Amino acid sequence: MTSSTKQNNPVRVAAAHVSSEFFDPEGGVKKAIKYLTEAAKAGVELIVFPESFIPGFPIWNALSSPIKGHENFVKFAASSLRVDGPEIKAIASAAAQQKIAVSLGFSEVASYSAGCLWNSMILINAQGIIVNHHRKLVPTFYEKLTWNRGDGAGLSVVDMPFGRVGGLICGENGNPLSRYALMAQGEEIHCANYPPIWPFKDPRDSEPYDLADAIRVRAAAHCFEAKVFSVVSAGFITDENIALLCDDDEARAILEASPRSASMIVTPNGTTLGETLSDREGLVIADLDISSLVELKQHHDMAGYYNRHDVFHVSINRCRQKPLHDLVSHGANSSVPIANTTLEESLDLINYT
Repeated sequence: MTSSTKQNNPVRVAAAHVSSEFFDPEGGVKKAIKYLTEAAKAGVELIVFPESFIPGFPIWNALSSPIKGHENFVKFAASSLRVDGPEIKAIASAAAQQKIAVSLGFSEVASYSAGCLWNSMILINAQGIIVNHHRKLVPTFYEKLTWNRGDGAGLSVVDMPFGRVGGLICGENGNPLSRYALMAQGEEIHCANYPPIWPFKDPRDSEPYDLADAIRVRAAAHCFEAKVFSVVSAGFITDENIALLCDDDEARAILEASPRSASMIVTPNGTTLGETLSDREGLVIADLDISSLVELKQHHDMAGYYNRHDVFHVSINRCRQKPLHDLVSHGANSSVPIANTTLEESLDLINYT
C-alpha cells in the first residue's frame, strides 16, 4: 500500500521527549520499547526518538577541554550500536510486534573500527524492517570530537502506508540542500531529532543559545517551504544525567543555566499540533491530515512547478563511505572497482560497514 491509498485518512504520530540512559545501551533499548509500546497503544503509527537517544548525547565535549574527554569517549564508543547489532534488532522486533514505525536516533559504531562513530538515524517500518539509514553529514561544532562525517546514502524519502517519510538530524534541518533533497522526493512527513541541551556560550555571562527557539524556527521554515508536517523529537536531561556528566561545579553550573530543548509537531503554516514538551518527559501526539498538503502546493511547490529545473541542477552521491575498496581484475592491465552505489545495496545490512 502506498501513501496515495491512505491519503484521506489522518495519521497519528508521536514525538518522544525522553531522557537517555547514558552509556547504557541495554537501558536505552528498554526505554525505547517502553515508549513505542505506549505510543502504539494510543493508536500511533509513527514515533520519533531524539538525536543519539542511545547511548546519549556527548555534551561533555562542550564543557571541558578535549584532553579531559578521553574517558567519556571510550565509554561512549563502547556503548554505541552497530546498525546490524542485537540492540537495533530488539527495537525492530518490538516495532513489528506493536505494528508501529520508528525513527530512532543513535550513535553508530563502524564494523571495521571501534573508534569510528556516526551520528545516525534509522527508519524502521511497522514490519520491523530498516527502510532507511542516515548518517549526519557534518558533525556540528564540538560534535566533531566524537563523530565522523556521514554520507548521502540516507538522504532518502520512504513511501510508507500513511505518507512519504524523510528525516534529518539536528543542525541538518537548517541545511538548504539537505532539505531540498527530501522535498524533491515528495516528502510529506519530516522526522527531526535534537539533543536535550546545546551549550554554545556560557549562559551565566552572555546571552544563551536558545535551543527550543532554534528548533521552532528550523521546523517552521522547513514545513512552510516543503509543505510538510514535522515530528520533532528532542531529548530531555535529568538531574541524574547532569550529575553523571559533570565532574566539577563549573560544568554543572553551565548545564543548569543552559536553555533546554523542546519536542513538538509542526504544521505547514508553522503552528504546532498538540502540546509542546520541554520540562518533562512524555509523548507529543497529533493526527496529521496528509491530504491537506496538496492544496498548499498550488501556492508554492519548491520541488515542482515553483522551481527551474532547467536552471538549477542538484545531484546526490549515495555511495557509502568505505575505508577499503576491493578491485576485481579485468584483463592483464586493467582493474575496476566493485560497484556498491545503489540505494538498494546501501540498505542491505549485509553490506553495511
